[in-house]
Amino acid sequence: MSDNCKFKQHGVNETANTSANTVLSEVLEARFSRRSLLQGSSALGLAGVLSGSFATLAEAAAVPFAKKVPHLGFSPVAFSTADRVTVPSGYVADVLYAWGDATGIKGNLPAFKQDASNTVAEQEAQAGMHHDGMAYFPLPLGATGSKHGLLAINHEYTDDGLLHVGGMNDWNGDKVKKAQAAVGVSVIEIEATAKGWQVVRPSKYARRITANTPIAIQGPARGHALMKTDADPHGVEVLGTFQNCANGQTPWGTYLTCEENFDSVFVNDSGKLSELEKRYGISNKDGGYKWAWEDFRFDAQLNPNEPNRFGWVVEIDPFDPASKPVKRTAMGRFKHEGATVTLAPSGHAVVYMGDDQRFEYIYKFVSKNKFDAKNRKANFKLLEEGTLYVARFNASGAGEWLPLVHGQHGLTSDKGFADQGDVVIKARMAADILGATKMDRPEWIAVHSQKPGEVYCTLTNNNERGKDGKPGVDAANPRVDNKFGHIIRWNENNADAAATSFKWDIFVLAGRPDADKAEHKGNIKGDAFGSQDGLKFDHNGVLWVQTDVSTSTVNMKEYKGMGNNQMLAVVPETGEFRRFLTGPNGCEITGIAFTPDMKTMFINIQHPGEPDSERSDPAKPTAISAWPDAAHAGRPRSATVVIRKLDGGMIGS
Repeated sequence: MSDNCKFKQHGVNETANTSANTVLSEVLEARFSRRSLLQGSSALGLAGVLSGSFATLAEAAAVPFAKKVPHLGFSPVAFSTADRVTVPSGYVADVLYAWGDATGIKGNLPAFKQDASNTVAEQEAQAGMHHDGMAYFPLPLGATGSKHGLLAINHEYTDDGLLHVGGMNDWNGDKVKKAQAAVGVSVIEIEATAKGWQVVRPSKYARRITANTPIAIQGPARGHALMKTDADPHGVEVLGTFQNCANGQTPWGTYLTCEENFDSVFVNDSGKLSELEKRYGISNKDGGYKWAWEDFRFDAQLNPNEPNRFGWVVEIDPFDPASKPVKRTAMGRFKHEGATVTLAPSGHAVVYMGDDQRFEYIYKFVSKNKFDAKNRKANFKLLEEGTLYVARFNASGAGEWLPLVHGQHGLTSDKGFADQGDVVIKARMAADILGATKMDRPEWIAVHSQKPGEVYCTLTNNNERGKDGKPGVDAANPRVDNKFGHIIRWNENNADAAATSFKWDIFVLAGRPDADKAEHKGNIKGDAFGSQDGLKFDHNGVLWVQTDVSTSTVNMKEYKGMGNNQMLAVVPETGEFRRFLTGPNGCEITGIAFTPDMKTMFINIQHPGEPDSERSDPAKPTAISAWPDAAHAGRPRSATVVIRKLDGGMIGS
């Protein structure tokens, strides 16, 4: 999800959609006048992203929370440029699990070495780099407790300047293997003790899933010709998952990790890119990782189908470390930001997903079969079959979910779709044909925990608006080079997540009133922030919003004075929002999880110390940040942070 790392840092082409489909700005211009939109968005300036809420096994059995407008009881923190995590008075934030910490895998508990000399084998048993999406699962399976559980944590990408001795100098196969061991997912066991939350080491649950872990392929793309390689001639198993951004959590107790910018590790320098490669961002240069230099499966000229095996949602059972993860291809292939799961009134599982790239689409998946609360094993197949939809936002304020189904609406053999496998592998191209609405980088998606059918999505920014023939300004996007983004909201027909129609509006435009007084004319109220990214509803109906202003943007005049990235609590019904947390220098705030009693919050600090160049210099590892090991002048390390209220109260009170 990182606005910094995944696009500008690695030089990835972020506009792959050249179709003529309607863009959201054009729809909004037809629907709203500038004056009415600004007056209607009283919280404008709350740049937040909303991440999915879901019903876990524990939450379903927990004591229900009151369905009323929530109250925020904490005093907001100020903007900050301090190299630390700042929380309100009465709260405490402790580092729980940082890059290089031992995961707890039995018999392998290596310590982190500040000189980056940990071996490949050690990194395979340690926390990966750049923590992102995350979920909490109470122990044992089906429990409702809040003192003992599992955390599943994404590790999105690597900063090789910090990961290796000498950074990217003297590049070799061992450095590639170590980088591949530093991505993927961690599963750790944690427990609340008299000294606070601790990682349990060793643990029978502890696990690292990396870029080389065997993963099954299920759904329409299993065995498809475009999924077969010399190493996997049947197209049924792929090695690894990486570029894992946001996440999802299912009611049957599994974790969904989402592959986003997978294209950045592939390269095809043949000079002959296919239309499929172009549509998914594969180019004649990689994004700076250099994996293809030493591991030829990432050379798309030699292995043209290998990129097709990435860009999926991967389901993991955190309770069974021996289980094989599964790529759920029925949910489509694109740059998945997250996979927010909810249940329709009928019992069908519904998964909302954004494709995080400029002018891409919002999707949802509705399962063919229904959730069975008494049969966990049967639920493991729920995401294997169903209908994938893409959203179209109409100027009237109505919206449609368009089915991506082979044989329907032009998805036929003469258009390059011979079967449903083709449809899901080429989901972006299928959505182009159906006329889906181009969006401004869909990020996290959240379902209101107290209002079924009410859904929010962060559109983080789009600095190509109005440039080089791209769509220009309009009522909902009143700035050329839109650095702030906005949040869109929709209500499914009859509050049914499985519905095929909805009503939509703009929840908020992000920004700061003093950045463009002539444009806003005093109509914007609220605090200043931008590039909303992570978000999630808690059990009480508070929306938690996290920002990801890139280090190349944070010092621009529009963001001047806003400090480091932040996290805010929002009451959607009243428009009230308060800044709850600020992060260290150069970081992104991401990942949100709660215990069922709402007395513990887990968040992630990603890439602290990231410089303006968005590449770390191994000779100056502490130039911008030394968090969280400042006392030891150590390398900056991404980490999971646990937040509690000192009086034992609920988070947000």
